[in-house]
Amino acid sequence: MRILIVEDEPSIAEVVAAYARREGYETSWAPDGETAMELWEKEGADLVLLDLMLPKLSGDEVCRRIRVQSQVPIIMLTARGSEADVVAGLDDGANDYVSKPFSPRVLMARIRAQLRPVREVRPKYEGAAPILCAGGHIEVDSERVELRKDGVPIPVTKSEFLIFSTLASRPIRTWSREEIIHTALGDNYEGFDRTVDTYIKNLRKKLAEPGHENGWIRTVYGFGYRLDDVEVQS
Repeated sequence: MRILIVEDEPSIAEVVAAYARREGYETSWAPDGETAMELWEKEGADLVLLDLMLPKLSGDEVCRRIRVQSQVPIIMLTARGSEADVVAGLDDGANDYVSKPFSPRVLMARIRAQLRPVREVRPKYEGAAPILCAGGHIEVDSERVELRKDGVPIPVTKSEFLIFSTLASRPIRTWSREEIIHTALGDNYEGFDRTVDTYIKNLRKKLAEPGHENGWIRTVYGFGYRLDDVEVQS
């Protein structure tokens, strides 16, 4: 699982990244708000650690922009720990708020608590046969919760994996945005249905290849999306 660390102090970012990697998480680092949004658009994340006082683009604005697209867990990190600041951060869409200075062990516990519902999606897929698509180039391994292209794991977020798995589960079918949200993200998802378009855009960037710039995800105009050339591995 991937954590996006948005922190302008390298020493703090390095400590957090070290603790996160020790617990098995992948990490990426953005030293300012603009870089954070670039990494979010390019790579996504399963959780965002977000400092409020950032150069170029404030943490508040980064939080608001991410919230328009996704319900990914966001934990704010800041030296501004007044009650008003906490309320403002939570109102902007943060899931939790950690004041500096903080204990890295406590922060890891907060991260585990936020990602616990994410990890609970794994049993849903256990025992499912891998699905091959794109003439066998792309494999959906639901047992390991992993998307591979030519045998190499592709870094996708939880939501991206769930959406691609949903499309691959019934490849002949065209899925509407509402059906993708209901099946892949669950009834408790609170984002906009157009958020699906953002996830599809990110998947296409990661899976595109010459002749298949759409990442093997076809748009059926007026209806939704479906996958091309999919078969279940025997």
